[in-house]
Amino acid sequence: MSVLEVRNIKKSFGKTEVLKDISFSLEKGEVLSIIGSSGSGKTTLLRCLNFLEYADEGTITVNGKLLYDGKDGKSKRMKEAEIRTKRLHFGLVFQNFNLFPQYNVLKNIMLAPTLLNHGDEKAIEENAKKLIERVGLSDKINNYPCELSGGQQQRVAIARALALNPDILCFDEPTSALDPELTGEVLKVIKSLKTGDSTMIVVTHEMGFAREVSDKIIFMADGIIEEFGTPEEIFGNPKSEKMKAFLSRSLENI
Repeated sequence: MSVLEVRNIKKSFGKTEVLKDISFSLEKGEVLSIIGSSGSGKTTLLRCLNFLEYADEGTITVNGKLLYDGKDGKSKRMKEAEIRTKRLHFGLVFQNFNLFPQYNVLKNIMLAPTLLNHGDEKAIEENAKKLIERVGLSDKINNYPCELSGGQQQRVAIARALALNPDILCFDEPTSALDPELTGEVLKVIKSLKTGDSTMIVVTHEMGFAREVSDKIIFMADGIIEEFGTPEEIFGNPKSEKMKAFLSRSLENI
């Protein structure tokens, strides 16, 4: 059984169709990278998966459980508590970190599990410390976001997303706000999460990273999945002219 099944997702803003019948599946432990030019629908797709937007049509199923059905009016009238529960299946790392400036690193990671009563405080703190160590920031545990570099803030955001033990960890252009020097440290942490247990979806413009880490790659163009396959298929033998043109424009020119 797939961890994630996305079927026939459509999304429009006014008269503009942003997602046009998107379908794919993801197995446990797989890393899926979503690539494509700006405006192709990548981030909107991720926002629909995380219930930050509601798809107009289509279904989202996690571990065999239907979470969303665009044809069912109830899915679009979910109460906030129900939305929060469904979001727990997904951990989302944003482009711009979105850390709470008034809390130090430890408290940023402990906050959500504490509010949602995911164990007693001692267990939550111990788990947070393990995650901080996992992303290489044990020496910054008491620092506040303003005292961290952009790369360090993004690593805290990754640890925070992991704190609720999501089924699927999602990244929305996790290095787009970072300079090249800091990009490497964040990508290194994401690579380290590929253990066979972590299922991940990464919207990225880092072609080298996508090629090295992904099990599957989706290339989106004009709101559709233009190509879907392994890194070898996508980068080694692109079939569509749009894919070839996109790769030729890539900074890494893969």
